[in-house]
Amino acid sequence: MVINKEFVLREIAGDYILVPVGDTALHFNGLITVNEVGAFLWEKLQKETTREQLIQNVLDEYEVEEEIVAKDVDDFLNRLSEAEIIQE
Repeated sequence: MVINKEFVLREIAGDYILVPVGDTALHFNGLITVNEVGAFLWEKLQKETTREQLIQNVLDEYEVEEEIVAKDVDDFLNRLSEAEIIQE
């Protein structure tokens, strides 16, 4: 999967926000706020990766059960896909 390069991650007052830039800023209404794990995943998405690699990255970084990670990664990817921020 590949991210749309017209979104950037910014940390503002301790919050992580995906901000549209360029032409995308003209037609994308709003911002997307992500938590610390979402910001971690965003950084991993800077290079082409797979769902399975993302799950493994989170498991390597955080102490959490694989089932929970898989659901959370799927939710995150679905949210980005619906907003056309990533493409598979």
